[in-house]
Amino acid sequence: MNATASAASILVVDDEPDLRTLYELTLLREGYRVETAASVAEAREQLQRRKFDAVITDMRLPDGLGLDLLYDLREQQRRERCVVMTAYGSAENAVEALRSGAFDYLTKPVDLKQFRSVVASAIQGTGGVLPAATPPRMAAQEPDGDNPVLARLIGESGAMRNVKQRIAKVARSMAPVLIRGESGTGKELVARALHASSQRADGPLVAVNCGAIPENLLEAEFFGARKGSYTGSTHDREGYFQAARGGTLFLDEIGDLALPMQSKLLRAIQERTVRPLGSTQEEAVDVRIVSATHRDLAADVQAGRFRQDLYYRLNVIELLIPPLRERREDLPALCEALLARIEQESGPPVPRLGAAALQRIAQHPLTGNVRELENLLHRAVALSDGNELQVEHPAAAAAEVAAAVPAPPPPTPPEAGTPPAPPPAAASDEPPLPSDLQAWLDQHEREILVRALRETGFNRTATAARLGISLRQIRYRIDRLNIAMPQDGDNHGEAQ
Repeated sequence: MNATASAASILVVDDEPDLRTLYELTLLREGYRVETAASVAEAREQLQRRKFDAVITDMRLPDGLGLDLLYDLREQQRRERCVVMTAYGSAENAVEALRSGAFDYLTKPVDLKQFRSVVASAIQGTGGVLPAATPPRMAAQEPDGDNPVLARLIGESGAMRNVKQRIAKVARSMAPVLIRGESGTGKELVARALHASSQRADGPLVAVNCGAIPENLLEAEFFGARKGSYTGSTHDREGYFQAARGGTLFLDEIGDLALPMQSKLLRAIQERTVRPLGSTQEEAVDVRIVSATHRDLAADVQAGRFRQDLYYRLNVIELLIPPLRERREDLPALCEALLARIEQESGPPVPRLGAAALQRIAQHPLTGNVRELENLLHRAVALSDGNELQVEHPAAAAAEVAAAVPAPPPPTPPEAGTPPAPPPAAASDEPPLPSDLQAWLDQHEREILVRALRETGFNRTATAARLGISLRQIRYRIDRLNIAMPQDGDNHGEAQ
């Protein structure tokens, strides 16, 4: 341990003499200065006499709860970070401690390796033990305006400022965070900001899309697998938990995780151990859990689609990401940032965003939030002529696609002697309105493009000429609509 860390002082509170001595000796060997207490009253006396860098307390004490000390520290605005030790399987106590402001928790019987790791994490960033140069992991303690990590979250609306402030606050803890928001609001971006603002910024961030993993591979993907544990397993491989060791594990779309896997995930989070597939030994893992969903998990719990105990374990701290419609004032800054990224990725300069284009963008419902805004800007860049960005009106885009859809054949005249067909019902005079206009437009546009590509042998130059659009526009549409091309068709028929 370095000389700076050796000066850190810790208060250990536990009513069992043997355990108290064990914790004290462990910390002394690490170079910390240690004081002990056997009750809430003794701990309060110690805290009155001096300041510490961290407090490690048992949950149940003879004259009260360890949470009482936590509340004291919070009310007095003390700097000490608090680690609470709870009995095996007391998930409710752990969640309550984290929600009350505890830095982290440990489950008894305490694993000493994990004990040392948690204490070291708690010490980092407390007053008096900071390194000479503040590392990037301490960005969360800078003022919001000076935090480069949070500056990447575009927008200065009241809603976004609240999000940034909450990130800066909760980043200091090890408590699990649940990020909720509609699709396209930037939940993964928030998770990355949370990780980069935390003390784990130097560790890995492993992002997992829970809905994209086949159910039969879930256990091996999350917990790892030993050689020979399944057909084709030729070597040991790490799971997501092992890969994220010392960092953050981001579970995106956690609401899509299968129920059988939910129980296994719950145990891994509670016990901080995983058992790789084909192994008889459990491995300790040190990760912070951040999850995200667009679903209403509380409703899923009521419907039996999501485990209640896992929900409470994940939802210790909640971050609600506002939809774009609730922060329209951020549109100019978002558009400029997205256009800059499009220009960087595409190469040629993009047209300028004028007031008229911005006004037209604001007329779109943007139900797909920032993701839809980005798609809209991609389309505008591809279709614009000149130096000014041209944005289509939603009604105009619908009319364009409708005009491209082939008209139905004329009705066959009835044979002689056949009575005329009854007039159609009024309800059938007009087709029903689509519930998702953008998806409807994309579907029809895709069908037209696939048909034209097939007729031209997937020659993009010929397809563009056939449809009366530029090669740049056809490339853009193929990419946006994810149209599969022949393996040798990437450059087929195009000018090099």
